[in-house]
Amino acid sequence: MKRAVKGNFGYLAARRRWAVARTVLYFGISLSLFTAGYVAAGSKENLLTIVAVLGCLPACKSLVDVIMLFRAAQCSQKVRDTVLPALGRLTGMFDMYFTSYRKNFPISHMVVEGKIILGYTESGKCDVKACQEHLQTMLKQSGFKDITIKISNDLETYIGQLKNLNQMKTDNDPEKDDEVRVVLYDISL
Repeated sequence: MKRAVKGNFGYLAARRRWAVARTVLYFGISLSLFTAGYVAAGSKENLLTIVAVLGCLPACKSLVDVIMLFRAAQCSQKVRDTVLPALGRLTGMFDMYFTSYRKNFPISHMVVEGKIILGYTESGKCDVKACQEHLQTMLKQSGFKDITIKISNDLETYIGQLKNLNQMKTDNDPEKDDEVRVVLYDISL
């Protein structure tokens, strides 16, 4: 089985599959321990019942992950096929889902180039302005200042921005771009 890497297309779908399988396994182990204790002792009052109940803790945590991953919107194949030809020399990130205390922000595709971050969201529910402010705050907390963030919910506008960014002559530091990407990966699902 090929391992899904954050930022690649299909990452959220692969994580969903893994999280569902892990959750079913964890609950299955707890249920089998409870059943084994009940069969062996003849009642539910035994040590294996305690172990089975404690085993529900990681299973429930895994279930929360499943719920979060199913709520996260991923990039559609249509958008992927439209964005890839426009990328050129830029490094893109797919399936980024940022969470904050108040709102969640599904970003289908993002690009980091120098002091510019471009993003596109397919979701009509994504508050673009709040997303930009959230990312700006998170990057400032990580030590990155003076970064311009533009999130768009219009695909044609985003493609035009990508083409313009590709044509710009930049003398940016690829290592710094990677550091910004790492921060974005760290704060996304």
